[in-house]
Amino acid sequence: MSALAGARVVLGVTGGIAAYKAIEVSRRLVDAGAHVVPVLSEGAERFVGRVTFDALASEKVQTSLWDETSPIPHTRLGQTADCIVVAPATARLLADYRMARSDDLLTATLIATRAPVVVCPAMHTEMWENAGVQDNIDVLRDRGVTIVDPEPGRLAGGDIGHGRLAAPATIVAHIERALTTPDLAGLHVLITAGGTKEAIDPVRVISNRSTGKQGYALAEAAFARGATVTLVSTVDREAPAGVEVVAVESAAEMQDAVMARQSADIVIMAAAVADFRPVDPPDQKIKKTGGAVPEIVLEKTHDFLVDLGHQKRPGQTIVGFAAETSDVVDNARGKLERKQLDCIVANDVSAPETGFAHDTNAVTLVFADGSTRAVALSPKRVIADAIFDGIVQLRATPTPSA
Repeated sequence: MSALAGARVVLGVTGGIAAYKAIEVSRRLVDAGAHVVPVLSEGAERFVGRVTFDALASEKVQTSLWDETSPIPHTRLGQTADCIVVAPATARLLADYRMARSDDLLTATLIATRAPVVVCPAMHTEMWENAGVQDNIDVLRDRGVTIVDPEPGRLAGGDIGHGRLAAPATIVAHIERALTTPDLAGLHVLITAGGTKEAIDPVRVISNRSTGKQGYALAEAAFARGATVTLVSTVDREAPAGVEVVAVESAAEMQDAVMARQSADIVIMAAAVADFRPVDPPDQKIKKTGGAVPEIVLEKTHDFLVDLGHQKRPGQTIVGFAAETSDVVDNARGKLERKQLDCIVANDVSAPETGFAHDTNAVTLVFADGSTRAVALSPKRVIADAIFDGIVQLRATPTPSA
């Protein structure tokens, strides 16, 4: 379950043109199960109406140190928050927070909390690049504040540059990360996703039904748990927040991308890599002529997961996937042993609502020590966290001496 579920999040909004995006941040947080308490600065109310937040958040908007029902609203908000996020954060907010200067409810709440704080700056490029602003950012980072850097893009007035508020999905991902136990902090996690495409000719391919949903869920979970994440993917979909995506298409391209990064602390091969590919595909489209059916000769692809398992370095964890339709656990265990893996994730892709294209899955984790752990039918993000729970436990278990 996401750390957002049940979390009390104070959403601070300051007076920048990007304040309208905070409405979407609020909606996403509520949809994820968070209890959202909006706190608007005086400037924010010039850009967005409090009625909108009253309707979409979990509580009515609070704006004043003096006019709220609590005699000390900043203390109550600061003490009861699980996380405080400011989106957007203006240059003035950054300066006030850095100096612990309190002259409104939001800055007082920031000073009066021990909860994790996520600050999302947004301002014009010249302001963002100002040495004083950057100094404030550096100081806040050094104090443990999570800074979600602005993105390049279209700014107020039509300019293009750096300073645009990060996307709501990115902001929410960083809030989840701030609320999640960082049991993968300091680790590089390499994940593959999707089904490879093997060319028949420049138009046609041999592929499979994998959509990459489980691999992307694994990447999201790894980022939330503090890892540096690289995702080698064959699918065209939005990259998870904070995740480096390396786009590939064929099994050979995926092999090159993975082997170039095989020093990762954890490698999870969630992709459905083709077992066969056409031999010497032509560089021109195969035409329908005379009704003849062309013969396509196949050859095996190289199973580079075997290389990863055999070349595994001390302290590294290698995890495979086994999509099966019969004798699921036994077949998976055989693959684990042959490839010298630490764990393999087995699933019956013929079972209802599991495997390819579904939003849910049911798996059995098979470990090198012979133990297994079944995970019942669940959303793929829940499956991803269960896999990492197993990996974290595996890495914490001392390896028996020879």
